[in-house]
Amino acid sequence: MLNVTDVTEFILLGLTSRREWQVLFFITFLLVYIITVAGNISMIMLIKVSPQLGSPMYFFLSHLSLVDVWFSSSVTPKMLENLLSETKTISYAGCLVQCFFFIALVHVEIFILAVMAFDRYGNMAIGNPLLYGSKMSRVVCIRLISFPYVYGFLTSLAATLWTHGLYFCGKIEINHFYCADPPLIKMAYAGTFVKEYSMIILAGINFTYCLTVVIISYLFILIAILRMHSADGRRNAFSTCGSHLTAVVIFYGTLIFMYLRRPTEESVEQGKTVAVFYTTVIPMLNPMIYSLRNKDVKEAMSKVISRTCLTK
Repeated sequence: MLNVTDVTEFILLGLTSRREWQVLFFITFLLVYIITVAGNISMIMLIKVSPQLGSPMYFFLSHLSLVDVWFSSSVTPKMLENLLSETKTISYAGCLVQCFFFIALVHVEIFILAVMAFDRYGNMAIGNPLLYGSKMSRVVCIRLISFPYVYGFLTSLAATLWTHGLYFCGKIEINHFYCADPPLIKMAYAGTFVKEYSMIILAGINFTYCLTVVIISYLFILIAILRMHSADGRRNAFSTCGSHLTAVVIFYGTLIFMYLRRPTEESVEQGKTVAVFYTTVIPMLNPMIYSLRNKDVKEAMSKVISRTCLTK
């Protein structure tokens, strides 16, 4: 019987064992990854060079884009490598590193989405963009954005140490395309009690807290919008908040489906399909959601393109 120190690598079973599907998935997810990185980096650069996108909302949006690139990069490259590889392995240390960054970035993203909801409420409550800008100074924004990073990485450190406490026996095949907690717990033969219940409790507390902030913020936002006399103002507010609300619903919904259930054969298999969505598709969609439905971003993009064309 092997203990945790004897296990040197895991086999990632991935999305499919059929070779023709693996090639198709490789091409698809490579394109998705390129679009994700290009779209989010473009959003960060656009916010950086556009004075009209200097409000706190876009400061937080630039960090959301940064986390999306980092989040997707913690999973996708290894998945692409294994789609073309015969061995499809990941080292034990590599698995723990992947777990660490994945859990950290999930927590960072859910808290950034909560901070963005609070920011939208603050802007609506004060009503005056100039006054709100003075209240929400760069120092305040930095303090607000620092919490998700610090809390997310500390939470992930604890969760990864609990993962390190799992014991495995023999050849370990993980029914997933990355080192996710549910299939790891399912494959372990000892040390699962603390890991399983800490995962469910931590996920429950963090998701509930962030979701409560989002829901309360949007209830007050809705009240503020309904009090507006201008139809254009209401339309503008719904457009701006709608982008963020779309991102929240998609991201929170998929994560709750994945992590607030006990790991079983059925839940792991279903979770693998859902995981494709939040590790690859959502990071790609976020820049589109925030640009296509946001007047300020579209105007800033047009100005940057115009300046670029005139310079040439």
